[in-house]
Amino acid sequence: MRVVLAGTGSAVGKTTISTGIMKALSGEQKVQPFKVGPDYIDPTYHTLATGNISRNLDSFFMSDGQIREAFIRGLKISNSQMGVIEGVRGLYEGISPIGDVGNTASIAKALNAPVILILNARSLVKSAAAMVIGFKTLDSTIRIEGVILNLVKNRKHYLKAKEAVEKLADTPVIGGIPRDDTISVEQRHLGLVPAVERDNIQRNIEDWGQVMGENIDLDALIAIMKNAGKLPEGREPLFDRGNTKKVKIGIARDEVFTFYYQDNLESLEANNAELVYFSPLHDEEVPDVDGIYIGGGYPEIFARELEVNHPMRSSMRKFHMEDRPIYAECGGLMYLTRSINQHEMCDVFAYNSHMTKKPQALSYVIARAAQDNIIIPKGETFHGHEFHYSQLELEGSKPKFAFDILRGRGVIDSMDGLMNKNTLASYVHTHVAACPTFASQLVKSALGDY
Repeated sequence: MRVVLAGTGSAVGKTTISTGIMKALSGEQKVQPFKVGPDYIDPTYHTLATGNISRNLDSFFMSDGQIREAFIRGLKISNSQMGVIEGVRGLYEGISPIGDVGNTASIAKALNAPVILILNARSLVKSAAAMVIGFKTLDSTIRIEGVILNLVKNRKHYLKAKEAVEKLADTPVIGGIPRDDTISVEQRHLGLVPAVERDNIQRNIEDWGQVMGENIDLDALIAIMKNAGKLPEGREPLFDRGNTKKVKIGIARDEVFTFYYQDNLESLEANNAELVYFSPLHDEEVPDVDGIYIGGGYPEIFARELEVNHPMRSSMRKFHMEDRPIYAECGGLMYLTRSINQHEMCDVFAYNSHMTKKPQALSYVIARAAQDNIIIPKGETFHGHEFHYSQLELEGSKPKFAFDILRGRGVIDSMDGLMNKNTLASYVHTHVAACPTFASQLVKSALGDY
């Protein structure tokens, strides 16, 4: 069973409705959640709602075969029969104005999955039908099999819009969500506040589940999922395997550093790595590990607390000076600089970083390794994404870069991937499906085979 919950655009309520549906269905079913696109935050809500770790599906990172592999693998690991996929932006929004790469429609096609269209129905009745007709006719291979009307004023409004969509667009309306300011969630500059930071988000999700259960015909939704049909043939591996020696990789994970793709972590385990989680915020030293992976997050929000933890910063720098591998992405890069907004950090890279009011990069990325490094050999390319509001002040010694950025911005002048000893830090977030050597190469470097 599977379904894609897609929006007509951004800010139509996809995350609250999708998370609420996942919560409502989880009362009697095991639900495996998925999120379309390069998103770390929405999946934290899905995970709280279902008890299963949400996974990303992205056609810029993955081939159709890898999308199917990631989907089936996710269901198998969680022992779920039901896959619920939250889309990204509007159903057809991707990196091209006419293509499908990076959009929600590409995931629906790769999985032959029915689509439920979520529509902001505020002040709409007959025009809601026009929107549904447009979405259905733009690409007839997309199976839009139901509609959810969000932000309906009252029952009278809902019934009129429902009649318009069902009679004029020939598509069943399976629910209408009333306007309610309590059905919302706190925002931050990179999107929603990660669920791990707020105890009350769990209570919000409980409320969303109740609202969706009361206002959406879940039996109709399940029937659509059951009639999804067979998955297309063809699966491709997500990552390389090959290491047989045991190794320990430290994963910096706490309220600060939360941005990790689950497939990346599991690819390390598949290469015989034991993952040792630690907190740069709360712990006093790096654990006894052979290599470190620092994901993205919000170090700028916790800069003062990170600065106060001098023992951890010293331990991290000592680990680096011993020439043991550290791989860091975005927020992890900032943590390894000299300072964040004048708060002292690890000083692995002798540059200051600071936040800006406007985003400095928001793009899918194609990068080529300009030299051998701890995740990919020289000359090979990989895909990733960048999304940040910070800048590095590259004063003093000339930086050594690992990557040429073929698409995207990078740190400066289409270059990224700061290198120092055996440490690599980049604004680029990558997914192992788009960089198959990520895990095997990082593990080898931790073993001293790099």
